[in-house]
Amino acid sequence: MRTLDSPWTLGGHPLPNRLVLAPLAGIGNWFVRLQARRYGAGLAVSEMVSSFGVKHGDARTHREFLRIHPDEHPVSIQLFGHDPDVMRAAAATVAEAGADLIDLNMGCPVRKVCKTGAGASLLDDPDLAVAIARGAREGSGLPVTVKLRSGQRPGERTGAHLARRLVEEAGVAGISFHPRHASQQHKGRPDYALAAELVEALDAPVMISGGIADEERALEAFERTGAAAVMLARGSLGNPWRFERLLGRRAETPTPGEVVEELHWVIDRAEEHLGVERAGRYLRKFYPWYADTLGLSKGQREALVTAPTTAAARAAAEGLATPSGDALAVATL
Repeated sequence: MRTLDSPWTLGGHPLPNRLVLAPLAGIGNWFVRLQARRYGAGLAVSEMVSSFGVKHGDARTHREFLRIHPDEHPVSIQLFGHDPDVMRAAAATVAEAGADLIDLNMGCPVRKVCKTGAGASLLDDPDLAVAIARGAREGSGLPVTVKLRSGQRPGERTGAHLARRLVEEAGVAGISFHPRHASQQHKGRPDYALAAELVEALDAPVMISGGIADEERALEAFERTGAAAVMLARGSLGNPWRFERLLGRRAETPTPGEVVEELHWVIDRAEEHLGVERAGRYLRKFYPWYADTLGLSKGQREALVTAPTTAAARAAAEGLATPSGDALAVATL
């Protein structure tokens, strides 16, 4: 029987379960991926990385976006771009950096990405999309997956049609499918019926993405689509215990002490990755996620979410946990 904790294979890589950390733009660096793996994710995908930045040797791209921790394998690095030759060269570099798989973003609806001819704009140019995927596979020698939307506009099924071509003509190993059209962004109910059709038609595994904010919706997406795996995105931010719960490894909610301890781990890793000063700025988007998991009121969260430095954040966090771990009501996972 197919369950979330059953093993499967993607591109020749055996994976222990069917939970995947989705690519999260501006977030999915090595320590966010490593955190997901620590709590049970079978695979983690990086934030999207510019193929042009990789090819042209941009120092920050190589130092920060291609950093891979030895404990996070197998790991997939997501690239985006609009030029097959550039993608071929970038994919080769990503393989040299130690990636196990490459994911291509052909679903990002953000205007600054689409106006370059990358992301969801490739849904309207399937020949170019196939050439880019073929270039990534040939350049890297690694299994390649592609993340797609259902289409650019309401009613379109171009993503499903493109998925078939990518598998048949470019030899991609799997598809990550977000069954909303790009103009929806992250709003509206995903079209799980379309996703189920794609799962049935495709000779490659499909990972389902989009709208999976909690355990109930993760299970619904998995059961209704027949997908090989479920991708958790924003629903796991500040709440890595969600992986454990979906895998049946944990029933109880984390105590405030556990949440605060995990936040300390995140702060330590961010300082290691970015330096103390940059980490203080970078983590400002992280603190509200942990405040939500703790179930903090507006007044209770103020010191944490407005912390100007990592030292201030540590001090604020310490005041949120008690020795018994029962002073705060942790939000329902």
